Amino acid sequence: MKLGTGIGWRPEIADAVEALPGIDWVEAVAENLCEDHLPASLTRLRERGVTVVPHGVSLGLGGADRPDPGRLAGLAARAELLGTPLVTEHIAFVRAGGPLSASPVLEAGHLLPVPRTWDALDVLCENVRIAQDSLPVPLALENIAALISWPGEELTEGQFLAELVERTGVRLLIDVANLHTNHVNRGEDPSTALDELPVEAIAYVHVAGGVEKDGVWHDTHAHPVTRPVLDVLKQLRSRVDPPGVLLERDDDFPPAEELAGELTAIRGALASAAAAPPAGRQRPARAPEPAPRAAGARERTGLSQTALLSTLVAGTPAPDGFDRRRLGVQSRALAGKRAEVVAKVAPELPEILGGGYREAFLAYARNRPMSAGYRRDALGFAEHLLVTGRPADEAARRRLTRWWQERAAPRPPHRGTRLVHAARTALLGR
Repeated sequence: MKLGTGIGWRPEIADAVEALPGIDWVEAVAENLCEDHLPASLTRLRERGVTVVPHGVSLGLGGADRPDPGRLAGLAARAELLGTPLVTEHIAFVRAGGPLSASPVLEAGHLLPVPRTWDALDVLCENVRIAQDSLPVPLALENIAALISWPGEELTEGQFLAELVERTGVRLLIDVANLHTNHVNRGEDPSTALDELPVEAIAYVHVAGGVEKDGVWHDTHAHPVTRPVLDVLKQLRSRVDPPGVLLERDDDFPPAEELAGELTAIRGALASAAAAPPAGRQRPARAPEPAPRAAGARERTGLSQTALLSTLVAGTPAPDGFDRRRLGVQSRALAGKRAEVVAKVAPELPEILGGGYREAFLAYARNRPMSAGYRRDALGFAEHLLVTGRPADEAARRRLTRWWQERAAPRPPHRGTRLVHAARTALLGR
């Protein structure tokens, strides 16, 4: 299946995407699409013969729980609606807690890395098989970028991906920007990963921008693609001709001509690498089979992921073996992203609160982890402000009360809500 050159479709750049020359296909975030109808822009693209691939972000196939049937059904419905040749997701966990760890469910609001251990691989493979059985088209999984490393990992990234493909037959979506991110943040050599993974299983490739700050690479998808990322793309192209390559941009969208320039740079990198003679290589042997392990991989994985996520979003003590400085960087990044997404799904909140929005939200988020998505998070933040008598400006407080009433209840939260908040806090052990 040849896809060609594509770009991530986002509502903010829908007109630009339609006008860009040489676009063979687009990728749309699955959760941003309705299950029964498409935005007009995607309908027009499909009528022109442009392939649309849904890209999921919320399944959490690397998590300890089995995939949620409702989320799988939603992804399947979008695949049917789009008539797509495949769907994609991530090798990541996005929530933890629940019955496996006898604790409240916590949401990360972000893709977090799974430990490259045999336990985590067993869980991931079973989850992938469940997903494959539930979807009407093939599934491809993406390697993610990470700020943190798990202690005691037993496999390299390339070995982990190779084992995953060997056991499940799943395709791979290789993000070369994420390989560069893990090179900067975790010291992992992209060449080694590319040598170890089965490049023939690649369905397509992501290319995206980021920025380095204080020695940490942030995979922002809001900055131009850098030369080091294009160099990793060249390394991949010297090993295989990928069926498709796609430019991702999720924020701070530039003018259409800048997007066109980045696509030209991507095409140029592919062409220059294709012109070079391929380097001779022999794929390393598969990772050695692990020693027999006791049952309970899901429980062990669930406990470890819950402990990590609780540290990142609820301020509990860091699990042994983690780099505490990096955990702090990741925790602040999660809170910052949470504030930004809430501001997008509920733009009235920063409008009502003005310049004090971000500081107030970060203070709220420090000990109130997300448990039910961003829209519920926005309501919870508003409730918190109102029960604590804020904002101080009376007119702003009246506006916030009206906003909350329209979405949650006819009466503003008072003492009863305080009691609910107190009970929730006690249950979470804070």
